[in-house]
Amino acid sequence: MIRSMTGFGRAEVAGTRMAVSVECKSLNHRHLDIALRLPRALSALEVDARRLVQESIHRGRVEVTVSLGPVGGVAPNPVAVNVAQAREYADVARELAGQLRFSEEPTLAWVLAQPGVLSRDEQPALATEEGWPLLAEGLSRALSELLARRAQEGAALAQELAILQEALGAQLALMAERAPATLERRATRLRERVQALLGDATVDETRIATEVAVWADRADISEELARLRAHLDQVAALLAGGGEVGRTLDFLIQEMNREVNTVASKADDLELSQAAIAAKSTLEKVREQIQNIE
Repeated sequence: MIRSMTGFGRAEVAGTRMAVSVECKSLNHRHLDIALRLPRALSALEVDARRLVQESIHRGRVEVTVSLGPVGGVAPNPVAVNVAQAREYADVARELAGQLRFSEEPTLAWVLAQPGVLSRDEQPALATEEGWPLLAEGLSRALSELLARRAQEGAALAQELAILQEALGAQLALMAERAPATLERRATRLRERVQALLGDATVDETRIATEVAVWADRADISEELARLRAHLDQVAALLAGGGEVGRTLDFLIQEMNREVNTVASKADDLELSQAAIAAKSTLEKVREQIQNIE
């Protein structure tokens, strides 16, 4: 089974004091690239979390976002009130109001809005024995969902590639069918041109036949077609076997495209040229699809 490199997974795990929410998103990438965003309280567990991702995913850009929240609405870092500073602000405001002969009293909202009256300590770091089980479970669940979606999209990609593979096989069959007649026609035309140029001059027929044979060998596409069939069979085997085949498929498509270009450059037949052009178009569609395969 082949897998796509795009997917999404989310999970939430609650402990006694804290709840961990994990979101995983993966995109296309040539290699494995992990972007891990952890809250400060779990920052000490980054190495372990990264290793867990590496054990599950081997290719793609993986973005992991972890958030931490209280259980039951009770924050581990409640808001603190600096009463002494609040009283000082109120006293100064009253004294200034008296000097300016204002009748207004400082309001609670005004006092609370002053710097330093309200504060919240940074979220404390969780001990490894408390934080890691939550993070590991949440990350494992999110990765499992992400992998399931990658597999689901991979199945759809496999169906599309099977259709393109069949079309490419038909185009190769047409090229193979047209090749002998094309080669014979070009050899005959070359012989006629040589005879026309020489006119009535006496020429060794054996020499002409040799030159025509050399030219025909250069114009022959049987080797290119044989390599194309071999590459196509290998593509079919990789798709059937599944696993991490994206890089190998990409290489094979490049090789097939090179062979088709050679066939197109040697083509001296309308149908053969059209088949080569159609094959190049199909290969481009295949290449676009396999860019998303792990």
